[in-house]
Amino acid sequence: MEILSHQRSKIIATVGPACSKKEKLEELVRAGVDAFRLNFSHGNHADHQQVIESIRQINSEQNLHIGIIADLQGPKLRIGSIKNNKLELNPGDVLTFVNKECIGTIKQIYMNYAQFAQDVQTGDRILIDDGKLIFEVVETNKIDTVKLKTIYGGILSSNKGVNLPDTNISLPSLTDKDLKDLEFLFQQPIQWIALSFVRSPDDVADLIKILRQNGHPARVMAKIEKPEALAHIDQIIHLADAIMIARGDLAVEVPMERLPIIQKDIIRRCLQASKPVVVATQMMESMIDNPSPTRAEITDVANAVLDGTDCLMLSAETSVGKHPAKVVQAMTSIIDEAELVFDLSPTRAVPEPNSKTFLSDVLCLNTAKTASELKCKAIIGMTSSGYTAFKVSSFRFKTPIHIFSDLTDTLSMLSIVWGVRCHYYDKFVSTDETIEDVVRILKQKQILKPGDLAVNIGSMPLYKRYRANMMKITVVE
Repeated sequence: MEILSHQRSKIIATVGPACSKKEKLEELVRAGVDAFRLNFSHGNHADHQQVIESIRQINSEQNLHIGIIADLQGPKLRIGSIKNNKLELNPGDVLTFVNKECIGTIKQIYMNYAQFAQDVQTGDRILIDDGKLIFEVVETNKIDTVKLKTIYGGILSSNKGVNLPDTNISLPSLTDKDLKDLEFLFQQPIQWIALSFVRSPDDVADLIKILRQNGHPARVMAKIEKPEALAHIDQIIHLADAIMIARGDLAVEVPMERLPIIQKDIIRRCLQASKPVVVATQMMESMIDNPSPTRAEITDVANAVLDGTDCLMLSAETSVGKHPAKVVQAMTSIIDEAELVFDLSPTRAVPEPNSKTFLSDVLCLNTAKTASELKCKAIIGMTSSGYTAFKVSSFRFKTPIHIFSDLTDTLSMLSIVWGVRCHYYDKFVSTDETIEDVVRILKQKQILKPGDLAVNIGSMPLYKRYRANMMKITVVE
């Protein structure tokens, strides 16, 4: 299969009814998808199992390392059914929310958050349907009933999502459903688990602990979609393996004008911490139905690339849209153009002197810098944990990074990392022999040719798998 290998910014596509068949997944890979997201808010385990198996087959048949991200639902707050699926509300109307299931009318509406009455305070704002309807708490009995005054009305229909920007929610980040989904995922060859509605570093630590207890190698991607997370963003970035800027709920719960600045700030912090960062939600939303994106969407995608994000994520555009492959093709075209002028040199990350990996980090920086100054065709590294790839990538030099490993999970995990292309290799003998071998492999793949320059980064002795402590300039023979 011919795939795009020159782009540095990666594309994640969400799987859904529009693209769940193997042939559709292959079509998306040909168009430029590097990893697939399985949304556990929808579908059942059998559906997800089939998609995982299809992706594994594609990787095996085409010698690829497409990644798989399992996105947990988290504590999604919703109202229940509304009578006739339609309730018209005007400013000043008062609603009563209860925690027992019922058919909703203006007298009482079910909310699936049992602790709602205990957690809210008088004056808290309540947003429903992505903020289209806005209410204010006027009374709570602190047990099971909350009265809300309508501030901005409209039509309220069944099962709409609820956002509580002013309320400290007592729900755990991992729900009973998430724990059941995790039991399923522990049996699956996935590389990333996206944790929804992260509010504190403890949420991330809890999932990491569960993963370790079950011996699963998946990495944790913390989704930033709550204002509380922004207050702890550095600690969350430090603990998590990657960050997703989930702009859907985040844009509802923070002032809208802050969202672009928050996005740029989180990307900058992730680059400094050498953690992959994903920009998600409504990047090409109009293409759910339309054959081309809006001018604003084109600019949004390009700006994320110019900011240095690792990944751009498509949601409904590929999961339920009319033409998933066309969306990916459009996104790849925008990425191509933006990367022609991409330059982060004024704000490039720097190694932290107090870090326990400082020596290795300096070597990674100078490897990338040397490759850039010599106009090398490749940076070549060997890894088991992926750390070298994360670090070299984070400096955002334009030289392509080619990573070799004998761990297929590590290679697929690196599918979301900026500028990194992965290759399976299991003959780690001596440093010199391995360097010659991997250069030969890249020549066979027509990535390198005689006379090209490459910079190798690795560890000596090779078999001990230390952090990177060696750099070598290679002239391809």
